[in-house]
Amino acid sequence: MKKFIALALAALMTTAVFASCSNNGNTTAKKEKITFVLDWTPNTNHTGLYVAEEKGYFDEAGLEVDIVQPPEDGAEALVGSGKAQFCITFQDSMIPAITGKNAMPIEAVAAVLQHNTSGIISRKGEGMDRPKGLEGKKYATWDLPIEKATLKQVVEDDKGDFGKVELIPSTVTDEVSALKSKSVDAIWIFYGWAGIAAEQAKLDTDYFAFKDINPVFDYYTPVIAGNSDWMKENPDTAKNFLSAVKKGYEFAVEKPDEAADILCKAAPELDKKLVKASQKFMSKEYKAEVEQWGYIDPTRWNAFYNWINENKLCEDKLSENLGFTNDYLEK
Repeated sequence: MKKFIALALAALMTTAVFASCSNNGNTTAKKEKITFVLDWTPNTNHTGLYVAEEKGYFDEAGLEVDIVQPPEDGAEALVGSGKAQFCITFQDSMIPAITGKNAMPIEAVAAVLQHNTSGIISRKGEGMDRPKGLEGKKYATWDLPIEKATLKQVVEDDKGDFGKVELIPSTVTDEVSALKSKSVDAIWIFYGWAGIAAEQAKLDTDYFAFKDINPVFDYYTPVIAGNSDWMKENPDTAKNFLSAVKKGYEFAVEKPDEAADILCKAAPELDKKLVKASQKFMSKEYKAEVEQWGYIDPTRWNAFYNWINENKLCEDKLSENLGFTNDYLEK
């Protein structure tokens, strides 16, 4: 009888082991759910996310990530309210979310690009290759305080008169068409997408980058931001997420052509030729000169917010190191 019982127990244990193996990665390996909100339609700012999804980096980290489009009131609102854990945003545009009586628990946790690639594009040979050249020209404005203060500073630093720049409401959805039609003379763009689009269209342009005019404008744009409260409660999950994202962007650095294919697979409506060219440009910008993908330099972050304070562009004074942390990055 004892021998029979022993054999029966052994059989049951063997069955349990096989059952456990057959369920591995399913019910026994429940994944943490993450909602990630984009800032816009998919583009090469987001490639690392789609690579992480396609290559299984999220899966390996025990995560199920849902990448969603932003609502009308912006990605920050979803993250700040706790309805999403992470989003894409920008150091300048996140200021309203982290200040005032209604400040939300949101902070930047990784720099997507190491440097600000934005600047002013115009038709070539019309004198707008430098800020002073904007005098008497039509600039398409979003009518945002930080935007106009930035433009005013670079024009005046170049001994120009900002009052002579003709500000017209921006209705630009296609920078190339707007410049070709001469409905506008100058447009604020991010070169990695709109600048590359102009190159692809064989449009001769002039361009100056804000960071080349004044280093204070080499702020972080875009960044990945997370819900501060959630991250404090779930630090390991936050770190695992950013580790997987890091792998995605580093893959895009090493293999931009393959990364472009992955982005186009996720968003087939994109112009593949543009994505390929943009990805080649962006592959040099994701990490640039730093060793650690995502690192945010406190000196540069604070320099820009100090400029905001000096120009009284925010009702509340922005304190040192407000709105970012490197604590969740993989060392």
